[in-house]
Amino acid sequence: MSVPALLFAHGAGAGSAHPWMRAWSSRLAQLGEVTLFDYPYMAAGRRAPDRLPKLVDAHVDRLSALRARHDGPVVLVGKSMGARVGCHVSLTEAVDAVICLGYPLVGGGRKKTMRDQVLKAMTTPVMFVQGSRDPMSPLAPLHEVMSAMKAAATLHVVDGGNHSLALGKRALAAAGASQEDVDLRTLGAIRGFLEGRGLAG
Repeated sequence: MSVPALLFAHGAGAGSAHPWMRAWSSRLAQLGEVTLFDYPYMAAGRRAPDRLPKLVDAHVDRLSALRARHDGPVVLVGKSMGARVGCHVSLTEAVDAVICLGYPLVGGGRKKTMRDQVLKAMTTPVMFVQGSRDPMSPLAPLHEVMSAMKAAATLHVVDGGNHSLALGKRALAAAGASQEDVDLRTLGAIRGFLEGRGLAG
């Protein structure tokens, strides 16, 4: 199997140095070479994300830089907003897979728009890792979107998990598990997804 390069993009509110990103980077490093990066607004210390076209351009630039030093398979991994941007990147760039850690299917604001158009346009294999208590990606609408997608789509549900895939103390106690146990099970599911496509180290 080929060892992939994993280009890991952060969410809207926290950059690559956030403990959550660092922890998941360490876990994902068991599966391939992980590269973290910050979008321009985050690198500049601004709170509000750039508009989608600028985010996509920045993501493509990082992908190009990665390809300049890595000639093997590339997988885009993203947390929330980074997952959404990665999906858009896959429409124009040839990548081997996309992994979405908390895809933000329901947009913010009053209208609560569905961010499903890019998913239905994708042809790259994609894995969704979603918490069952994530208000930004309720599972019923996600299942409907997945049934309408052209791309091969896989779903791993973190039972009791929130938008960051974290369980509360009561849920952990009921499951007789620690958060690390939950995260390692999720990592195992991601490994299975990659191995199924010949992409795990």
